[in-house]
Amino acid sequence: MKRTIINTIFKDTVTFLQTAEESGNTITEAEITLMPGGENPLHYHKTYSETFTAIEGDLGIKLGKKATRILKPGESYTVEPLSLHSFFNPTEKEIKFNVKLRPGHTGFENSLRIIYGLAEDGLTDNKSIPKSLKHTAIVLCMSDMNLPGIFTLMFPLLKWIAARARSSGEEQKLIDKYCI
Repeated sequence: MKRTIINTIFKDTVTFLQTAEESGNTITEAEITLMPGGENPLHYHKTYSETFTAIEGDLGIKLGKKATRILKPGESYTVEPLSLHSFFNPTEKEIKFNVKLRPGHTGFENSLRIIYGLAEDGLTDNKSIPKSLKHTAIVLCMSDMNLPGIFTLMFPLLKWIAARARSSGEEQKLIDKYCI
């Protein structure tokens, strides 16, 4: 299993320092390098918290739709389950930060490996979103990543698509290709 993955679209990297499996599901820990302008979409998780710690450069954290917090190197912030958030690089330089999920979450780990693998294979758009709705559904459900707005209304459909993909073996094919 790869410890470091690279998103070929954004040139971001994720290095898994400790996986859920290695920690008995108590923690997933990763170090992320994020390029200037890099960010992820506003989202929330139902089953785990995320603690972000800036290592090199300033790390931006959006909290809800309006609040923003900038973490300086050495500073940390924990986002509790069900809290709307995203992270971003507010600088003109590459930044590095640590993230710890509690409890650990293998689905989150696999979803990143799958997204980065799909990007490398040209199967995502220029924002690294899978071109296939089935792949999007699999990744969102697998990672416990919930998006606000129209996606909240669409989530029952996405869960249904992901369940069908799981039962047809499509999810396992993605795991076998990108996660093992």
